[in-house]
Amino acid sequence: MTVVDHQGIQIAFEDRGVGHPVVLGHSFLCSGEMWREQVPVLADRYRVINPDFRGHGRSSHLTDRFSLYDAVDDVIAVMDALGIERAFWCGLSIGGMVALRAALSHPERVAGLILMDTDAGAETAWHKVKYRAMGAGARAIGFRPLLPAIAGLMFGATTRYKNRPLVEEWKAQFAGNHVPSALLCLDALIRRDSVLDRLHEIQVPALVLVGEEDRSLPVALSRRIHERLPDSTFQVIPGAGHLSALEQPARVNEAITGFLATRAK
Repeated sequence: MTVVDHQGIQIAFEDRGVGHPVVLGHSFLCSGEMWREQVPVLADRYRVINPDFRGHGRSSHLTDRFSLYDAVDDVIAVMDALGIERAFWCGLSIGGMVALRAALSHPERVAGLILMDTDAGAETAWHKVKYRAMGAGARAIGFRPLLPAIAGLMFGATTRYKNRPLVEEWKAQFAGNHVPSALLCLDALIRRDSVLDRLHEIQVPALVLVGEEDRSLPVALSRRIHERLPDSTFQVIPGAGHLSALEQPARVNEAITGFLATRAK
């Protein structure tokens, strides 16, 4: 992987393929590895930029608070380093939140959006309490005792029952996160602003995907994004929870490539 220094933080990224640029944005507690089933397929036709968000994967550990808009600027710093003016932004969960804010704060850098298992609203009061409690637990005892609960939020019932090796693999990945960095990322998620009332400003085409079994950010949250975007299509992925790109890669790939085939010209 290559790295770019932004705000004193090293942002690691993968750059593969040629063609219209597509920027990927992974979920909280994951890394660019989350897109392993999408990158080879997309790189056959497009230039795929796959960064690790700050505090995740091979990017720098964190010591200071940040906002999702800082994460937007991290991705733009990678684009600048590569000489990329505009790209399709494809993001899942926090990656989708970053993509939405990129479309609003830097519309000239966004050619289109693929929004997966994400939300345009602020965090709910109940979730703030719940996630802060989980964060306090992680700070005290690490992620391992919390892994069953985290897996239940990340994976749908179908995957948990039918693909145990995938769940176990990613539980190990979640456990390997740098706890202070993860807690700062959780803080950024909890403090995020709502952009629901600004979605009408986004004029680029969008594809909104969501796992049918997503417990973290349920189908209704993706549906309201679709209903407020001027030019969007909406699709529910059967048999998938929050990490739909890992759980149902063939269905997700078909949806993404079908969208890009008609929009990325």
